[in-house]
Amino acid sequence: MKHILLVDNGSTIIGKLAQLLAGQDFTVTLANNFDEQSLKEASIYADLTLLFLNMSVISDIERALLKQTRTPVIILSDSNSEEDRIQAYEFGADDYLIQPCSERELLVRINAMGRRMQSKKNQPELDNVKTEDIGFDERLFTISISKKAVVFTQTEFRLFKYLFERKGQVVTKQELQLRILEKELGKFDRNLDMHISNTRRKLFEKQLPKTLINTVRGKGYSFTSIA
Repeated sequence: MKHILLVDNGSTIIGKLAQLLAGQDFTVTLANNFDEQSLKEASIYADLTLLFLNMSVISDIERALLKQTRTPVIILSDSNSEEDRIQAYEFGADDYLIQPCSERELLVRINAMGRRMQSKKNQPELDNVKTEDIGFDERLFTISISKKAVVFTQTEFRLFKYLFERKGQVVTKQELQLRILEKELGKFDRNLDMHISNTRRKLFEKQLPKTLINTVRGKGYSFTSIA
């Protein structure tokens, strides 16, 4: 991982960060906003996108772009709230780092992302993941996807399988909460969202499409309809 797209949405430390990365032999491309142009640059040149983002004012365009990019994204934000962290992962971020942070921690996160992305070129395209490529081991809570085994917790396993069996349909949060967590969905209950985020993270770590499980804003979740 050598080329980093650094997207500045008003940060005051952008210059210092660019110098730090350049001093670590990274090639750094600067963009003023996370827009169609920066998405194009990320897809063509970058191995990683570092995105400064104010989660309280994230736009619909930025949400859509996060969903579209295949380049891993680390969001840098000054918000430490659980709600913002969960939303960042729901929108498509691959990591979330609270600012300010130490230079050492940032470099460790970047290098860790690089190790996870070494097999990026072998990541299966979504169209190549077929129903028959997915198998379930009820005893070990392991799901085989395109010959890659992903080990889940019992709750994550049941959640994935429940959505898979209803692929192409939107399943409400209320239904998932009752069927999987076996309790009513409370107004401030974020347990379900956290399980979804952990499930997506484990898919990503195996270089599997993080879009297999989609968030349908205001409605619930769906498993991507596949052949």
